[in-house]
Amino acid sequence: MTRRPGDRPDNPDRPRVDPHLEVRERRRGRRPGDAYVRIVRPFEEEFERGEQGRLVAMERTLLDATGWSARLRALRTLLIGRPISSQREQHERLTKLKALAIFSSDNISSSAYATEEMMRILVIAGLGAFSLTMPITITIVVILAIVATSYRQTIKAYPDGASSYIVASDNLGRLAGLVAAAALLIDYTLTVAVSVSASVAAITSIVPGLRPERVEIAVAIVALLMLGNLRGIRESGTIFMTPTYLYVAAVGSVLLIGLFQQFVGGGVAHFTPPPAWIRSETAGAAGALSLFLILRAFSSGAAGLTGVEAVSDGVPAFKKPEWKNARTTLFWQATIFGVLFLGISYFASVMGVVPDPNESQTVLSIITRQITGSGWFLVLVQIATALILALAANTSFADFPRLSWFLARDGFMPRQFAFRGERLAFTTGIIALSLLASILLIAFQASVTALIPLYTLGVFVAFTLSQSGMVVRWWRRREPGWHLGLPINGLGAITTAVIAIIVALTKFVSGAWLVIVMAPALILLMLAVRNHYRSIDRALALERIPEGREVAAEPIVIVPVARLDRPARQAIAFANSISRQATAVHITNDPQQAAEMRERWPSWAGTTELVVVESPYRALLGPLLAYMDALQKQDPTRPILVVLSEVVPRHWWENLLHNQTSLRLKLRLFRRPNTIVADMPYHIPGAPTE
Repeated sequence: MTRRPGDRPDNPDRPRVDPHLEVRERRRGRRPGDAYVRIVRPFEEEFERGEQGRLVAMERTLLDATGWSARLRALRTLLIGRPISSQREQHERLTKLKALAIFSSDNISSSAYATEEMMRILVIAGLGAFSLTMPITITIVVILAIVATSYRQTIKAYPDGASSYIVASDNLGRLAGLVAAAALLIDYTLTVAVSVSASVAAITSIVPGLRPERVEIAVAIVALLMLGNLRGIRESGTIFMTPTYLYVAAVGSVLLIGLFQQFVGGGVAHFTPPPAWIRSETAGAAGALSLFLILRAFSSGAAGLTGVEAVSDGVPAFKKPEWKNARTTLFWQATIFGVLFLGISYFASVMGVVPDPNESQTVLSIITRQITGSGWFLVLVQIATALILALAANTSFADFPRLSWFLARDGFMPRQFAFRGERLAFTTGIIALSLLASILLIAFQASVTALIPLYTLGVFVAFTLSQSGMVVRWWRRREPGWHLGLPINGLGAITTAVIAIIVALTKFVSGAWLVIVMAPALILLMLAVRNHYRSIDRALALERIPEGREVAAEPIVIVPVARLDRPARQAIAFANSISRQATAVHITNDPQQAAEMRERWPSWAGTTELVVVESPYRALLGPLLAYMDALQKQDPTRPILVVLSEVVPRHWWENLLHNQTSLRLKLRLFRRPNTIVADMPYHIPGAPTE
């Protein structure tokens, strides 16, 4: 075998390093010739043996740490739990009971504020316009039935995931898919902001003194939701399941008690609003009920339809059979929301409820107080409402990261969004959603009324594209059941398209314009990300396997040396192990110090050559980079390898006392073409190993 320059002969006394982490011990038997080899695996606690000799990293490789790393790991484990193996993914799937709590909380919780938002628009025409509350509610519930039935068809057609992005991309083209994706990403972010704001409104109805801190409370709720979802979808379902069913039971009980009072007990108590409320609400009344005003009220109430698509987006999260369980969950979601929405609107109408202009009391809290009084049951309903409104945001935490994963998989979002964390959750998507929602809450002061105009447009655009995609699919493929499926999805597409137009027209001035501007900007950003990845792939692609053996050019090895010390000596020794022609480089603005170093160099560094570069302008990086350029110009085919010595102090805060020259060099050299950087950390004796 021919050795290349710089190769070192093997040392027979040096222990063999086995890349498969096995130690082979040669043993002799009792009789001559009875020799055998015993294989010992001393690292089995860290690495198991998989099939075909693979090494499988065990949990210990993540949990074992020292110093600050150990403390951070302990805090991480406390907050989000121990890591979950990929082999347990099936165990993390959701039952219908948990899925209803996670994916339906957005839709079900909308019943707490949908009626109120309609009435806040109708009151512009005077209190008499409240007579339209029930007709508009019934219209929305009928549309809900159409949309839910349409999505049941979509779930069956796409059992591996029925996201609007997937359906639209598959049938209408990539651009339509990106429009649906952008609309949903915006809607999911707004869902968190609106739901948390509504939750804080319910809390301040109980404790009005907390109203000045509503923004801080809202951001804290988002942070808690983020932590809960980082623990994994199954565990977050366990945590958030109780509030959903508590709200359904509490509000359902209020409605049942109210129905008993209305039809058996002589009627519910009529609400008498304070005179100040009446003056405030009617001060700007137009005096006439216009079609435009009715459509505005309808578009505000249609916010209750948000979240219907969440189940179809989350089909892969269900236990098997996924699509059947998803369809059942969607049916119960729509039924529960429809009943609660109709009940709240009915009692708001018959009681003569007027929305509080100061938003200190909600319509639901007024109805509950009129039916059950101001005792413990009112507090229970308000707590349940606050909890489910906060957890309504959890629907977005379940679907935003999953949609981001679809987009990252196709190259339209940064690849970090495809990363699944230690708890099998899409960590980057969860954190990104939390940050975006917090920014909205701060910008709009956690006001439901201020955020509602931005809401619903995105989701109805996604509805329309998804249902239109299904119409095209039925028509092209003529699959079994297409005669029934095509008209159902066609009706869904027409209905949601009409609502999207109504929302865009009636809410454009009050905030919908922002969504209309943001969606194209987001699409352009996703296309730019896709183009970046494509250009990178083209630049890195290996078109064919090269013939023969590839031989890398021997690098030019240099070692920047600041002074004669242990770290520098270690770096020079490493450089000499790579190349016989390694060169030490000393950049200085002190000729006397350089002369002293030259004098001591032969006894300190042996035959390694030292080059001194004087820097009269006291710069380090510029002269060093120029020297490297000059070296490479002599032989452009050879890369340059820079060996850096770096001192690791005993404590992290001691880094502040050092000038971080090595770090600055690494940052500059990282972008320099044809350059390799080898970092040689030198740990101060007694320093903790992180």
